[in-house]
Amino acid sequence: MVVWPQPSFVRKTLLLHAAIDLGGSSGRVTVGELVDQKIVLTELHRFKHEPVQTTEGLFWDWQFILDQIKTGLNKATELGEVITLGVDSWAVDYGLIDVNGDLIAPPHCYRDGRTDGVMAKLKAELGVDYIYNKTGIQFIFFNTMYQLFIEKQSTAYQRADKFLMVPDLINYLLCGAISTEITNASTTQLLNVHTHDWDWQLIDKLGIKKSLFPKINKPGEQMGEVKGCGKLDGIKVISVGSHDTASAVAGAPLGEDGLSAYISSGTWSLVGLELVKPVTGKAAMEFNITNEMGVGDRTRFIKNVAGMWLLEESLDYWASRGEHYTAAGLAKEAALLPKGAVIDANDPVFEKPGAMPERIAALCKKSNQQIPQTPAEYARCIFDSLVDAYTKVLSQLQTAAGVKINSINIVGGGSANVLLNQLTADATGLPVYAGPVEATVLGNIMVQMQSMGAIKSLSHGRQIIKDSITQEVFKPRN
Repeated sequence: MVVWPQPSFVRKTLLLHAAIDLGGSSGRVTVGELVDQKIVLTELHRFKHEPVQTTEGLFWDWQFILDQIKTGLNKATELGEVITLGVDSWAVDYGLIDVNGDLIAPPHCYRDGRTDGVMAKLKAELGVDYIYNKTGIQFIFFNTMYQLFIEKQSTAYQRADKFLMVPDLINYLLCGAISTEITNASTTQLLNVHTHDWDWQLIDKLGIKKSLFPKINKPGEQMGEVKGCGKLDGIKVISVGSHDTASAVAGAPLGEDGLSAYISSGTWSLVGLELVKPVTGKAAMEFNITNEMGVGDRTRFIKNVAGMWLLEESLDYWASRGEHYTAAGLAKEAALLPKGAVIDANDPVFEKPGAMPERIAALCKKSNQQIPQTPAEYARCIFDSLVDAYTKVLSQLQTAAGVKINSINIVGGGSANVLLNQLTADATGLPVYAGPVEATVLGNIMVQMQSMGAIKSLSHGRQIIKDSITQEVFKPRN
């Protein structure tokens, strides 16, 4: 018997599954269990992290992240028996290990400026059609393809035996498995979208050594057991949808008809459709839509849209000036304001960290719109601009895929933003289903449970998730 950390009662702890969920600015460790055919979550540890600028570039604070993961997992073992764990994280970043299995250096942060100009160079040399028809991946300056291409100039590359995406690197450090999970592999722009294997022809043209590339695995595979970590030893490491968006989409209670779009709303907003096969036609390429692999061999037909990053950076900007606000507080104030300026939320000026309010003001001035005067007005501008981007992207997705959606499911932290949800419903004319907030963790844990036989399939797991949460529905007001 274990005393559960909830008031007024004691219950028997069931078998626990631990989700390690890493975002670009924070991470957490959460455990889940199946109780009466519902997934019950308990968040045990949450931490903030940020990249570190050195003379060599911008790197993730890797040892800190690892220490925080182990802290969370150790807390999990205090609740009861943790039988599995799964890791998901942001995409595109990786670490290099040498022939002795040692990590050569902390992973670079994708916002490092080392890839500036590389995408344009390779598009010109190889051809946009050639790259897109093979990979089906949208062109973003920090894709792994460009990182590895520029990495060839480094001493780390000369020493490297394998490259491992961030979640795979954590799996390796926990259980020794050297393998790349397919949902994150698909974000590299080096996976062939049709064969689901590394595109060796493209890799050869880029001059990247083929020996760097590990074998590919799929969500649900058991990678090994934790070893060398004290009381964590013996926990089964399960390969989940290791790209956090893949886990978030798996955790979204979508129907099997494919007619509900999803928006995974966080630092980024990932707007997409779930398809049974990739779409790499001319329209998809011109709209720069990505075809990423999903859980259950689904295709995530997605486009990246700026997200809460704009507001997060604005909050940091104001805090540096002694003005402290919260996202929730500004959203509440913004709801009382009329619609104001609308800017291009995907303008390249927002790609790097910095003074977002100043950049927003500059774009408003450039487009002859009224410049926001208060933080609440800036927040309203951000929300209206995100909705404008959502609407345009949803139109592009439907055109390229030849489908017509009938609803939108917003998941992730941004699904708690009532104003943004309502504005999205109003602008698109479609009902918006908000939640689950914890879609990524639920998708992560669902795959672990499926691997252990407790859940039969993706559709079965989604039904369990739907039964485990309460969704709020926002109907169009006009």
